[in-house]
Amino acid sequence: MSRQYDLDWIRVVATLAVFIYHALMFFNPWAWHVKNNVTDPTYVTAISLFMSSWLMPIFFAVSGINSYFALQKRTGWQYMKERLARLGIPLLFGVMVLTPPQVYMERVSHGQFSGSFISWYPHYFEGVYLDIGGSGNFAFVGLHLWYLFVLLVFSTITLPFFRKLKPSISNELKPIQLLSLSIPLMLLNILVDVVNLGGWDISFYLVIFLYGYFFFTKASFKSICQKMLPITMVTSLFTTVFFVYGFMSGMPAAGHGLSIILALVKALNCWSWLLVIFALADRKLSFSNNWLKYGNQASMPFYVLHQPVIVTLGFMLADLDWSIPAKLVILLTIAFVIIMTIYHFIILRISFIRILFGTKAKREERMYNKPNVKI
Repeated sequence: MSRQYDLDWIRVVATLAVFIYHALMFFNPWAWHVKNNVTDPTYVTAISLFMSSWLMPIFFAVSGINSYFALQKRTGWQYMKERLARLGIPLLFGVMVLTPPQVYMERVSHGQFSGSFISWYPHYFEGVYLDIGGSGNFAFVGLHLWYLFVLLVFSTITLPFFRKLKPSISNELKPIQLLSLSIPLMLLNILVDVVNLGGWDISFYLVIFLYGYFFFTKASFKSICQKMLPITMVTSLFTTVFFVYGFMSGMPAAGHGLSIILALVKALNCWSWLLVIFALADRKLSFSNNWLKYGNQASMPFYVLHQPVIVTLGFMLADLDWSIPAKLVILLTIAFVIIMTIYHFIILRISFIRILFGTKAKREERMYNKPNVKI
């Protein structure tokens, strides 16, 4: 199985997009761990809405695809062992080491605690952290690391199902089938509300994960995405304008009917952007170079580190009398430099630290350089 470099590019670019999105969370009006002294309800909010529609779903789509290829050459035990090492260890490290300072800074910035981090730390194990500004402190999903937690759960509960039903990658997928896959997503977004994470219900992510495994791995998927690109691009742009304008104009609170329409448009917007992203990546990013090799290795540590660094810098920048654009540029620049410095000079060079951040072993990295190996 030849490696699909476009999936690696999607993962790397999506990780950078999450980094930008969480920096924007410091400035938009939505609840977050720390907030700037001035927020922006216009362009920052509009960009945040646009990114929130497709950002986390694309991670679950790629994860579903990778799960399919992983199970073609691994036993169920090998598959789960890899998932526990790549997801479970960084999640546990994040919960116990990286998350407490973020919760502490949230409590201080929200006026819920005053004092040093050392004096607050014993309180970290008091109650379960369920929402920003709540009373519980123990964040068992690691705040932004909820993606690792949910993906680990999905990998576990779907494994028996995947082992029993093995889809053929060569089966043809028709355009009408690809379009019809948006219908369950639209219905889920108006009917199901179990646990909301990153702007979507957890059931929505599960369906996207299953789509990645059963449909996005078919040989005809990319060619159909290419053929449908003009349609999906127009749909993406139109639904983006409708969704962003509708949300910012108060449509969710304007009435039950309008709320349903907005939820349907949001789901369609997500689906169309997923198809556009896969089509463009296949067309422009089906190659490898040293930037991709480095970025692919750095993507997991970067994801694990990015929010603690942003929250810490935001906590220090919050009360400074600077404009939002100036603070945003400074926040993004300094945070990126800090994260990449930690990765390049510490994580990349110390084997034990690599394991804590879910980075591949040296042998796996050498295998990555072989173009005929799918990892």
